[in-house]
Amino acid sequence: MVDRRQLEIKAKLFRGFADPSRLAILEVLRSAPATVGEIAASTGQGLSNVSNHLRCLRDCGLVVRQRDGQRVRYSLSDQRVAALLELAEQVLAESVTGVASCPRYDRVEEHPGVGDGRVGALR
Repeated sequence: MVDRRQLEIKAKLFRGFADPSRLAILEVLRSAPATVGEIAASTGQGLSNVSNHLRCLRDCGLVVRQRDGQRVRYSLSDQRVAALLELAEQVLAESVTGVASCPRYDRVEEHPGVGDGRVGALR
């Protein structure tokens, strides 16, 4: 029998990857650790938006931060996060047409905060 609690936790993990802003941040950090300013410059997001999404990603355990003198650098918490992003690229290489045309994935679920940039959206 499928463990419902495990499925819910796994779904929460994938929601961390589901937001385009958070996904862009993870892609930047896949290359190398970076500061909030570097991430903002690389993604075109505002500093406040990046900070909020980083807090969410940290709370979910996908990102860690380290102090580097007066700067704070963020990095992926585990190289398996980078591996998961790579696997997603491989899956998309084979099924991009189906994923891109799937009308069910365009729906915004009825959860307060989802898609509006608020950090609490995943909680």
